[in-house]
Amino acid sequence: MTFAELFLIAVGLAMDAFAISICKGLSLRKIRIIHMIIPGLWFGSFQALMPVIGYFIGTLFAEKVQRYSHWIAFVLLCIIGINMIRESREEAENLDGSMDVMTMLALAVATSIDALAVGTSFALLGVRIVPAALFIGCVTFVISAAGVRIGSLFGARYQEKAQLAGGIILILIGIKLVAEAVL
Repeated sequence: MTFAELFLIAVGLAMDAFAISICKGLSLRKIRIIHMIIPGLWFGSFQALMPVIGYFIGTLFAEKVQRYSHWIAFVLLCIIGINMIRESREEAENLDGSMDVMTMLALAVATSIDALAVGTSFALLGVRIVPAALFIGCVTFVISAAGVRIGSLFGARYQEKAQLAGGIILILIGIKLVAEAVL
C-alpha cells in the first residue's frame, strides 16, 4: 500500500470524527486549545487502536482467504464508504459541547468502528499495521482538532460534505485494490 493510499484511507476514516468535532466546535462559545486537544486525543487514539484490533482478527483468517483478500477488502471498504455516504444524507444529530469521559469514550468508539474493518483489510493485504495505525491516529488527531476550530468558525455546512467525501474516498480505494489484483 502506498503512502498516498494510506493517507486517503486515514482521511476517509477521520471524517466521522471530523463531523462530530465540528459539532463540538459549534456548541462551544469560546474555543480554547484544550477543546481541540481533547477530541483529537480521543478520536486519534481510538482510530489508531481499532485497526490494530481488526488486524489481529484478520490475521486469524488471512491464510484461509488470501486468494480473495482484495475482494474482501473491496467489500469492507465499500460497505464503510456507502454507510458514510448514507450518513451524510441524514439529518445532523444535535451534539452538545460536553467533553466528559463517558461522552468522549462513546463517541470515540462509535467513530472508530470503521477502522476495525479497515484493520481487517490491512491484515488481508499484508500492510505493516503499527506504522499504518499510528499514521491513521495522527491524521485523525489533526483533523479532529481542526474540526473543533472549524466548527466554531464556519458552522455545520461542511459536516455533510466531509462525510460524503470520506465515503467516496474509501469506495475508490476499494475499487483500486480490486483493479490492481485483477489486472
